[in-house]
Amino acid sequence: MNDAVTNKTILSVEGLKVSYGHIEAVKGIDFALQEGRITTLVGANGAGKSTTLLALSGLVKKAAGRIVFDGQDIGSLAPHRIVGGGLVQVAEGRATLTTLTVHENLELGAYTRRNRAERAQDLDYVYGLFPRLAERRAGLAGNLSGGEQQMLAIGRALMARPRVLLLDEPSMGLAPIIVQDIFRTLRTINQGGLTIFLVEQNVRQALKIADRGYVIETGKIVLADSGAALLGNPKVQDAYLGG
Repeated sequence: MNDAVTNKTILSVEGLKVSYGHIEAVKGIDFALQEGRITTLVGANGAGKSTTLLALSGLVKKAAGRIVFDGQDIGSLAPHRIVGGGLVQVAEGRATLTTLTVHENLELGAYTRRNRAERAQDLDYVYGLFPRLAERRAGLAGNLSGGEQQMLAIGRALMARPRVLLLDEPSMGLAPIIVQDIFRTLRTINQGGLTIFLVEQNVRQALKIADRGYVIETGKIVLADSGAALLGNPKVQDAYLGG
């Protein structure tokens, strides 16, 4: 168990609705993240998982509801202000800057930070988490494998010193052995005290590392429990884990 876990709710969502034109993608959901914990939102493709994350990050406008981060309603803030407050997202598809080096990509994650000693310390931390990135720090990000690019995307987000790390489908397109490595690293990051909100289609892997989980179907949260309880829930097993 992460020693940094508290009972403090660091982010709460109440009645969140998001629409694309006449299509309501997220239909009034409620959930909360506790500080120091891994929370996951799982479900099938198109269930509303990524849209939920985009709303938290301010990248899509909510139609209704409240998003409260550390006591402040952030539902109307610009994305850069949300990031500046410590809510940092690793986008689906990784979005690394392929014509820049690994090192340059990581430095961009800390572009708003002025303390050079802290930036250097965080670079050392990221390279320690991902030794493969340290080996390829001078190489172009475009030459990395898919798994290495996912490591780089996570590392770049960590360079912003987030208080909550949002991850959108980090296992997408990766070989099973790489997926296991990524999830082990997320657990390590969390054990260092960082709160993580994980949006995932790989239900088994996500629930295995999550303290708490929510299941979303067609824009509505249909189940909420501990990660372990959801993993053993017959409904979850039948719908997502092949029985």
